[in-house]
Amino acid sequence: MWRRGIILAVVAVLVAVLLLVHADLPNRIGNLGSLLETFLPWIGLAVPVLLVAAVLRRSTTALIALLLPSVIWLNLFGGLVTDKASSGGDLTVLTHNVNAENPDPDGTAKDVIAAGADIVALEELAESQAPRYARDLAATYPYHSVQGTVGLWSKYPLSGVRTVDIKMGWTRAMRAAVKTPAGQVAVYVAHLPSVRVKFNAGFTAGQRDNAADALGRAIAGENLHSVVLLGDLNGTMNDRALASVTSQMRSTQGAAGNGFGFSWPASFPMARIDQIMVKGIEPKASWTLPKTGSDHLPVAARLQVP
Repeated sequence: MWRRGIILAVVAVLVAVLLLVHADLPNRIGNLGSLLETFLPWIGLAVPVLLVAAVLRRSTTALIALLLPSVIWLNLFGGLVTDKASSGGDLTVLTHNVNAENPDPDGTAKDVIAAGADIVALEELAESQAPRYARDLAATYPYHSVQGTVGLWSKYPLSGVRTVDIKMGWTRAMRAAVKTPAGQVAVYVAHLPSVRVKFNAGFTAGQRDNAADALGRAIAGENLHSVVLLGDLNGTMNDRALASVTSQMRSTQGAAGNGFGFSWPASFPMARIDQIMVKGIEPKASWTLPKTGSDHLPVAARLQVP
C-alpha cells in the first residue's frame, strides 16, 4: 500500500526541495537561481496537479508527501494572498513602463491621469513620444522632468533633479526630491536592463545585475530619510540579484498589497517586475491597474510619509 504512488511522492519532495533551497541554487550556470526565483510562486501549481494524480492513484504516500511543498509554499507566499491594505496615507504614487512601441500613448496618458496619483514615474519613454506624454500630463502634473528614457511627473515641486548612473552607458535612472505636504521625499525612477532566457546561455542577466548594484549604492547614499523607488526593475523581490536594492527597501505590494500584484506581461501577468519600494515610509495600500497600450500593467501605492 505504501509503495503505491511512490514516484508522485518523490516529485512532491523534489518540489519541496526547490522551494526550500531556491536561494542556494547556484547562479554560476546560466543564472539558474535567478530564473527560478523570478517565477518561484508558480512552482506551487505543481501541488494541485500532484494532488489530483495522488487521489486518482489512491496513494496515501503521495498525499502525505504533498504536505511538504504545501507548507513551504504557504510559508513563503501565504502572506501575499491576503489583503493587507489599511486606511490612511497622504501620498499616492504610480509607476508604469509605457513601452517604447506603445500604439496609443495619448490613451495611456489618460489612463495614468485617471488613476489619481500624486507622483507618476514613466519608463521606456521613446524620444518621439516623450513630448506627447509631457503635453498630455501637464495640466494635472505641473512639475516634471525627463532624463533619458525615464521621467517623473508630480503635483508637487521638484528639486535636486539628477541622473543616476547605473552603468549602462545611457540614462535609464534618475533622482528628484519632491516637496510633498508631509515633507521632502527622495524619489528614484529606474528602468534596469532587460533579461533574456536563451537555450545556449541560460538566464542572461549580467547587465541587469550590475545596474541593480549601482542603483542600490545610489539609494544607500541618499541623504533624505524618506525614499521611494519607482520603476521596472526586470526582476522580482525574490531574485537574489536585486539584493542590493531589496535588502534596504520594502515592497509596497508585499507590505500592503492584495495578492501577488503581477505586472508583466500585461496580456497574462506572470511576474511582478514593476516595483514600488520604500524606505522610511509606511505603505498603506498597493495595487495593479487595468491594461493600457503597454505590455506592462501600471502599479500604484498609497503611502504614509512620516
